Amino acid sequence: MQAQMLAPAAVLVAWSMVMLFWMAGTRFPAIKASGSSLKDAKPGGRGQDLDGVLPDKVQWKAHNYNHLMEQPTIFYAASVIIAIMGASALDPLVAWAYVVLRIIHSIWQATVNVVAVRFSLFLLSNFAMLYLAYRAVAVTLFHDPSLAPA
Repeated sequence: MQAQMLAPAAVLVAWSMVMLFWMAGTRFPAIKASGSSLKDAKPGGRGQDLDGVLPDKVQWKAHNYNHLMEQPTIFYAASVIIAIMGASALDPLVAWAYVVLRIIHSIWQATVNVVAVRFSLFLLSNFAMLYLAYRAVAVTLFHDPSLAPA
């Protein structure tokens, strides 16, 4: 059951790389079109400094990439904990639901970005994450070492 539990996490890692390249593929041409270059960036500048400088539709990809570097870190930890301790049959299904919802959320935010829909997708993914967090606690806190294989 370890591979089944870790596969959704691996897919979300790969999706994060897709978003990175999508972000770069839209952001660099937009920077060039604005008449700026990376050489013009002030020391210590951050991507969010480009809000209001680059078109919103370009920045939506960057915002989503940042989101994928935030909450999913909890997902990765919970997935590894559950995989190590032993996943139930439901755990990988919920992990896949989380990943599918995050991918749909990414596509929505990067293209349409109607906040009400985006929030609904985020909320649904959080229900999956809440379950996975509970399972990570349950499989560790209530683990009976006498049941572990020798």
